[in-house]
Amino acid sequence: MMAKAVRPHAHRFVTPMAAVAGAVADAVLRAAVCEGVTRAYANNGGDAALWLAPGEAMRVAIAGSEDRAMVRAGDPVRGVATSGWRGRSYSLGIADAVTVLARDAAAADVAATLIANAVDLPGSPKVVRVAACEIDPDSDLGERMVTRGVRLLSPADIRKALDRGVCEAERMHRRGSIHAAVLYLGEGHAVVGAVPGLEARSREICDG
Repeated sequence: MMAKAVRPHAHRFVTPMAAVAGAVADAVLRAAVCEGVTRAYANNGGDAALWLAPGEAMRVAIAGSEDRAMVRAGDPVRGVATSGWRGRSYSLGIADAVTVLARDAAAADVAATLIANAVDLPGSPKVVRVAACEIDPDSDLGERMVTRGVRLLSPADIRKALDRGVCEAERMHRRGSIHAAVLYLGEGHAVVGAVPGLEARSREICDG
C-alpha cells in the first residue's frame, strides 16, 4: 500500500515511508468496518481514513486553523493527512501545516509530505537545517537536510514559500492525485481545490 501510494510521485525523491501513517489508517479502517456501519474513521496521529455510507457526511479538521471541511459520501475523498516541519516526522520544507484531502489516507499522506517539502526558502539563513542522519542514523532521508527551526519571516518570505507549495499542490490537483490542499505558514495560508466551507479562498494566497 505504501509503495503504491508513492508510485505516482516517483519522478522525485520520495520513499514509501512518506505514506506509512496514512496506509496504516486505511488498513485499520478496512478491518474495522462491518455490515451496518454507516460512518467511521481511523485516525493515526492526524492522518485519517474515512468510511461514509450513501447519504452520510463527516466533518474533518484542517490543521493550523479552527476550520473544518465537510466530506460527503458523494465526494471523492476518503482520506485526510497533514504534514509540516512542526510535526513528528522530518520535513524538507518550512510549512507549519499542510492538510490534504485525497482518495484515501495513504495518498493524502504522501501528497501532504511533498507539498509541505515544497513550501520552502532554499538557502535562506532564516531556516535552521540539520542532516536527518545526524538526528536519526536510521532515517530514510539519509544526509538530506531537514528543518529544525524557522526564524521570523517577512510577508514577502511567506508569500514566496507558499507560492512554491501552491505550485506543487496545483500540479497534483491537475493530475487528480489530490482533491484539495490547505497550506499554512506563519500568518499566511493558501487553498488549492474545493474545500467545503473554504471555497472563497480557493486557489488564493492570503497574508493574514
